[in-house]
Amino acid sequence: VLYKENVGMGTPTPVTPEMERVKRNQEICSSVLYKENIGKATPTPVTPEMERVKRNQEIISSVLYKENMGKVTPTPVTPEMERVKRNQEIISSVLYKENVGQATPTPVTPEMERVKRNQEQISSVAYREGLGKATPSPVTPEMERVKRNQEQISSVLYKEHMAKGTPTPLTPEMERAKRNQENISSVLYSDSFRKQVQGKAAYVLDTPEMRRVRESQKHISTVKYHEDFEKSKGSFTPVVTDPITERVKKNMQDFSDISYRGIQRRVVEMERKRVDQDQENLTG
Repeated sequence: VLYKENVGMGTPTPVTPEMERVKRNQEICSSVLYKENIGKATPTPVTPEMERVKRNQEIISSVLYKENMGKVTPTPVTPEMERVKRNQEIISSVLYKENVGQATPTPVTPEMERVKRNQEQISSVAYREGLGKATPSPVTPEMERVKRNQEQISSVLYKEHMAKGTPTPLTPEMERAKRNQENISSVLYSDSFRKQVQGKAAYVLDTPEMRRVRESQKHISTVKYHEDFEKSKGSFTPVVTDPITERVKKNMQDFSDISYRGIQRRVVEMERKRVDQDQENLTG
């Protein structure tokens, strides 16, 4: 206390990198001098008795530590605590991303895509295996009412923060300008498409991996097509029967009967005989 009273006010100095370096050097020198002053010792083997004493000391230390701990009151995890925890995680993620340096991007190959999908499927399976059994709770009218109230409160708070705006009528001039902008955008897009894409082919390397993926896709498509065909085989599509359909169906059936039975040929022969008989009657 007397020492601190005699100490006057000083000027704080910032800790510079040079001061940090000197401090570390002093610590290293102190460690080296300390080790130099230590004399030579005789190593002793670790006997079972020493192991037993060591374990007893650890147990006694643990018991004394727990005895000195007072009683605590557990606090429930409130929504505010959950919000603060999420904010801390987001802040930590942002700080971590700021410290990340520049990286070299690598192209995503089909093999990498396949491995990624497999990892997602394995993660999904492992996640489902780790899920325990849960008790489903029914959605009661009270829960529905609380949910609607929360949505309405959120909507009201959102609208309260919105400033008032002045509605403007949609005049014919504005409609014309809007259409002109759409036409200009369409023309610019078409010109860019014709200059950059039209008439040019996209070259893709035909690697063994690409050929394997293409063959796999063909097999999957063939299997899917046959599966759909087997499912739809033997089924039919019902059609509504109206008078026009009935009339067309009857006409088609009559035409089929005429063509099948040769009725048209007989009608032509009978017509020829009738004409010949009329000619004979006129000449006779």
